Formats: sequence, C-alpha cells, structure tokens
Amino acid sequence: MNALSDVAILMPAFNGQVDVERTLASFREASPVRVLIVDDGSTPPIAAPAIDGLDIEILRMTKNGGIERALQAGIDALAERGIRYAARIDAGDLATPGRLAKQRAYLDAHPRVAVLGMWTHVVATNGAPLFDLTPPTDDAAIRRAMLARSCFAHPSLMLRVDAVREVGNYRAEYRAAEDLDLLLRLMARYDGANLPEFGLYYELNEAGISATKRRTQTLSTLRLQLRYFRAANPFDWIGVMKSIAHLLLPYRALRELKAKLLNASSPA
Repeated sequence: MNALSDVAILMPAFNGQVDVERTLASFREASPVRVLIVDDGSTPPIAAPAIDGLDIEILRMTKNGGIERALQAGIDALAERGIRYAARIDAGDLATPGRLAKQRAYLDAHPRVAVLGMWTHVVATNGAPLFDLTPPTDDAAIRRAMLARSCFAHPSLMLRVDAVREVGNYRAEYRAAEDLDLLLRLMARYDGANLPEFGLYYELNEAGISATKRRTQTLSTLRLQLRYFRAANPFDWIGVMKSIAHLLLPYRALRELKAKLLNASSPA
C-alpha cells in the first residue's frame, strides 16, 4: 500500500530545467510520490525528468502568467485528480529525507490543521549556509506573529487541497505575496502549524521574487497587514513598521541589517 498515494508535490516552474531536476532528485521517501510541475510558459518547455520513486506530470500553461496563476491552476488540477495534500516546493530548493511522510502523518492526526510547514535552512546559490528559519510551531503563536514575520516557509508547506479551494485558492490580487494572502484566509477557518524540525534547504537567490519584485511584494504585504490589522496586537504594529522600512531602505542595506541581527542573536 502506498502511504503517500493522496500526496503530490506541487512545483511551479518558469525555465530552469536544471533546478527542477535537482530539486525533485532531493526527495527521499519510502513510498512513491506523485509530482505536478506547472510549466508557466517556459521556453523551451520543461521536460519531465526520470527519477526513481517519482511519478511526474507536467501541466503546461499557454503563456507565462505568474506564480499566482500557476499555483491556482496546480491546486485545481490536483483536486481533479483526487489528491488530498499538496506539498509545495520551488525549483532550486531541496527537501530533507522523509519530509512528506512526516507532514502527512501530522495532518492525518490533526484534522483542524490545513497548513503545515517545517523549519528551514537558508543557503546561498552555491549551497553555503546563511541562516536558519525556526518560526513558531503552534497555532496560537503563529497567529500572534504572522503579520510581523514569516511564520511559514512557503516551499516547505503541505496544504489540504480541499481547504485551499474552499477559501478561494491562490489568487493574483496580492502580487508576489500570494502565500501570505492564502495563509491568512486559511487560518481564518483552520489551524496552522510548523513541525519543529528541518524539512527544507531554501536557496536565497538574489534574482528571485524577493529581490526583483521587492517593492511589489512589500506593497502587497502592507495591504494585507492593514486589512487584517489588530490594534491590540503589538506584533501587527511591528509588521507594518517593517514593511514601511522595506519601502524606504535599499534592499542590500536591509539584508546586511538582517544578517547582523541574526548573528547577534546566535549563541557564541
């Protein structure tokens, strides 16, 4: 019996064939796993690699429409195929062994949880370690802090497909912040959690969305922060101030400041 028969890896991709293959090859599970690559208008088109243990399908978008629409189409396609759990990852990131089995077991045991992340190692494009993301693990702590910090690493998530569609799926209303938009809507009806162990190596790419679309992402985040703002929660005030700082300060200066704060908080 395949313990992961109702799980599928969901990966949007725009070009980057080598990164797609490297990411998928990182999965190590005891059971076969289905994969849905949403090719967002790549030139040339993404080809399905042959990797032991993975059953790979490609959904091709007619033109490049952005990650928001690619993920929306991917969730709908998984629902049509009877998949219960969508495991997110992006091309260039790497999974730790057994990640999917651990997440599925937790979701089966906690039916109120619709979004489950894991802790994340952040690495440079050459694989060198940069810092770790260890967000809160329980629902209450996540709710308190989620407008002030990233409480989920999007590529580490496992999502209940039916819950994602129930709240309106991914959408393009908040460009480059589609993950926060979805998470806020999911947690208005369901619980969220993070497993307190590392499940992902996240590649920090200076050419990625956070760098090249920083202003768009920050404006979308600020709109969401103001929409869901809770005046009695000090974390929400911190989140708004951080977004304003992101709009005013250069990206490199913010990166250097973040690195100094992380290093200062690390044990000697």
